[in-house]
Amino acid sequence: MGKIAPVSAKYIIYTRIQAEGIVEKPDVIGAVFGQTEGLLGTELELRELQKSGRIGRIEVNLETKNGKTSGLIILPSSLDQAETSLVAASLETIQRIGPCNAKVFIENIEDVRVSKRKYVVERAKELLKKMLEKGPDTTEIMDEIKESVRALEIIEYGPDHLPAGPDIKDSEEIIVVEGRADVVNLLKNGFRNVIGLNGTVIPPSIADLINTKTATVFVDGDRGGDIIIRELIAVSDVDFVAKAPSGKEVEELTKKEIHKCLRARIPFEQYKEEVGLVIPQRREGVDKTNVMPSVDMNNDSKPVLNNGAELQEHQESDQQGEKAELSPHPKLKLPPEMIKKFKKMLEELIGTRGAYLLDKETNILGKVPVKELKTALRNVPEVSTIIMDGAVTGDILRFAESLNIANIVAMQVSHPSKRIKLISAKDLEVNI
Repeated sequence: MGKIAPVSAKYIIYTRIQAEGIVEKPDVIGAVFGQTEGLLGTELELRELQKSGRIGRIEVNLETKNGKTSGLIILPSSLDQAETSLVAASLETIQRIGPCNAKVFIENIEDVRVSKRKYVVERAKELLKKMLEKGPDTTEIMDEIKESVRALEIIEYGPDHLPAGPDIKDSEEIIVVEGRADVVNLLKNGFRNVIGLNGTVIPPSIADLINTKTATVFVDGDRGGDIIIRELIAVSDVDFVAKAPSGKEVEELTKKEIHKCLRARIPFEQYKEEVGLVIPQRREGVDKTNVMPSVDMNNDSKPVLNNGAELQEHQESDQQGEKAELSPHPKLKLPPEMIKKFKKMLEELIGTRGAYLLDKETNILGKVPVKELKTALRNVPEVSTIIMDGAVTGDILRFAESLNIANIVAMQVSHPSKRIKLISAKDLEVNI
């Protein structure tokens, strides 16, 4: 008697049986062959189909309980769908098994190829994944080649031999970065109108270039980047400012991060307002006989004359219709150890755009970004002193007064207050 190998079967017929008495496996197999004999003709005779290997070995699983037998007949088939369905339906004509009445019904006809197909698809996914992990695809290889070529396009600009992209002379807009590594990274990512400074000393050639083109300064997200911006605006007209994320350098940014930073660039006037920056006079071509005061960029309070003497605060005459300007910096009356502590904390905050919140004993209650200062003050009780990297705006000052804050220590103070002691970086002799 033939037998179908599990790998060659197309379908498996699952037939449920319920007998009214106790029967054995030979009784079931005898009923299957005996009661279906001649039912479908000689071509679909089960014995002949099994001899030719088109029907596999019949498996019977029985269970006897309370004097009754139930079980499952499993019949593999390599016939087509129609023939398999006919054979399955013929099994339901069985009415007796051995000496007992019985009920037989088809529970399911499983298509073995469906499960095989699922296995093939899942296996194919695994194989494809391994192939992709072994090496880069064509697109990645082409991108790598393009990046290498772009890195080779770096040129030297001007008498100072500054690293720059090939379009630096012809482009109407330029990007100014800190060093050669920044230029290489931007070239790799498709920016050809870029030039590097190679240090904090600004060469005259790049100052002239910035003054004649639309210039975006793109610096690292640290204190050094802020210093570069200050140096540039002292000798040239910068149009836009862009910064890398805090703690990151331009040379390590990805293409997506570079585009995001440049899209978020802000006009220089807006940047000046946000950081409270005081614009110095240009270093080149300054008329030293001019009576107009030259403002020290590190000074957050009183302007100084060209010879360094402080302008005396005075009250204009009533005929001129102007009121006296209050000094935003009252004389410090704090213990030396407190002044030393405030100075140290302010130096720690330089370049972070953050703020410390202190209690009456000058213990740190928390550190928050300056832009979230008002929200933090609402949620943190018992704040007595604020130390912040930035300028004290009128909005922050009014809000702090409403909360009875005692002291505000900031990089720059330009608004007077009768209720809060305002302390600037200059008052603490902080070198910024």
